[in-house]
Amino acid sequence: MAVSTTFRTAFACLALAGMTAACTTTDGASGSASSAPGVGLTGPVQTQQGLVRGAPGKVEGVMAFKGIPFAAPPVGNLRWAPPAPPQSWSGVRDATQFGDVCVQPPAPQRFPPNAATDTPNFTGMSEDCLNLNIWTPAKRAGENLPVMVWLYGGAYNEGGGNAPFSEGDNLAAKGVVMVTLNYRVGPFGFLSHPELTAENGGASGNQALADAIAAFRWLKANVAAFGGDPNNITLFGESAGAAMNGGLVGAAGARGTFERAISQSGAWMGLGIAQMPKREDMEQRTMQTAQEAFGTTSIAELRALPADQIAGKLRGQGMIVDGKIITEDLSITFANGRQNPVDVLVGSNSDEGSFTSAMGPPTTLESWNNGAQMRWGEHAELGRAAYPASTDAEAAAQAPMPFSDTLAWHMRLFADSQAKIGKNSWFYWFTHEPPYDPDRPDLGA
Repeated sequence: MAVSTTFRTAFACLALAGMTAACTTTDGASGSASSAPGVGLTGPVQTQQGLVRGAPGKVEGVMAFKGIPFAAPPVGNLRWAPPAPPQSWSGVRDATQFGDVCVQPPAPQRFPPNAATDTPNFTGMSEDCLNLNIWTPAKRAGENLPVMVWLYGGAYNEGGGNAPFSEGDNLAAKGVVMVTLNYRVGPFGFLSHPELTAENGGASGNQALADAIAAFRWLKANVAAFGGDPNNITLFGESAGAAMNGGLVGAAGARGTFERAISQSGAWMGLGIAQMPKREDMEQRTMQTAQEAFGTTSIAELRALPADQIAGKLRGQGMIVDGKIITEDLSITFANGRQNPVDVLVGSNSDEGSFTSAMGPPTTLESWNNGAQMRWGEHAELGRAAYPASTDAEAAAQAPMPFSDTLAWHMRLFADSQAKIGKNSWFYWFTHEPPYDPDRPDLGA
C-alpha cells in the first residue's frame, strides 16, 4: 500500500538525519484565514476554551502557537490525579511563548544538558505544565493537513515540548501540523498509591500516559482550527517517548485517540525485554519510600508537600499495568492481537548500545565475563556463545551489541504485531554514522 503523507514526511526526517534534531520546526499562529501566499493563519484562532493568538515561526509561511493548556493545572488535590478538562478564558490568550515545563531535575553540567530546562527556550518550571505547542503551515482552518505529535524522551524523568531540537518549523513547512506537548515526569507522572487507586476507580500510576491521551483528545476537538485533520494524528518519539508510543498503541485507554505511531528506539517493554510492572507492586514501593522519606503515606499529606521535596525523594516507576489505561502486560496484548489498530513505522539504530560503553569504564575480557550472569542469568553460557570474546578488544567490541540487538528485536516484534492485525507497518534499521566532536567518544549510529 502507498505510504501516507504523514509517513513520507516522518521517514524523510529519519533518513536525513536519524536524530530528532533533524526534525526542527518553529512557531504557529491563529485563526482568521488569509489567502496571501506564504502568510498562513493570521488573527486569533478559536479553540473550545477561547481565542489564542500566535506569531510567525522561524520558517516563512509557518505560524506558531505556544503554551496552550490542554488540561487543568494538576496542582493541589489534582496532583497525581488524571488530567481534568482545561479551563476556559475570556479575551485573546497570548500564545507566543512556551509555557512552564513540568517539575524535573535540571542538568546544566551534563553532556548533553537537559533540553527542557537548560536551554534558551526555558521560561519556567512548575506543576502547572500541561500545555502544548502547535506549528502550522495552513492558510486557513479546515485544510485537513496531517498532524504529527512529538513525545519526548528522557528516561521518564525529564523533557519538555520546548526542547530546541523539537521545534516544529521545518517539519511543518513540509506540510504537516506539528505539535509538541508536556506530560508529567518522574514521581508526578508515574506514581501508584492505594489511595490514588481508590480515587480513580481501581487504577493509578500512568499519569503521563493520561496526559498524552488528554492532549490527543484536545487535538481531536481543536486541531481543525489550525488547519489539521483530527482523523489523521500520528504520534512520534524517541527513547522514553518511543516506549510511550508503544505503550499507547497497546493501551486500551488510548483507543481511538490517534491513527498512527512512529517509535524510534523503544516500545512497550521499554528499551529491553521485560515484563511490565504491576500496579500492586508499585503501590507498595511508593508506600515504603514515602514512609522512609516523609514519615507518612497519606496522599493528603503528600499533596501538601512542596513539589521540590516530592521530586527529590520519591521515584517515578515508568509505565505499568495500572488497571485502566493499560489493563494487562502489553506483551500479552500484542501477542493476542488486542492492541489498537493503528499503522506504525518503527525501528532502531545499529549502535544503540554504544552509549553504555562510553559512560562507564572500558570493557575488558574480565569484566565482560564477570558480567555474564547479570546480563543473562541462567542463560549466561548461551550469552557467551552468542557474543564470544577472547581478548579485551573483542570484549569491548561485543559490549554494546546485546543492547542494540535486543532493541532491534523488540522493534521488529512491534512492526510484525501490527502487520498481523492488518495494519500498515514499516520497520527501519538506521546505520548512518554522523560526524562527532574530536573530544567526544564516537558512538557510531
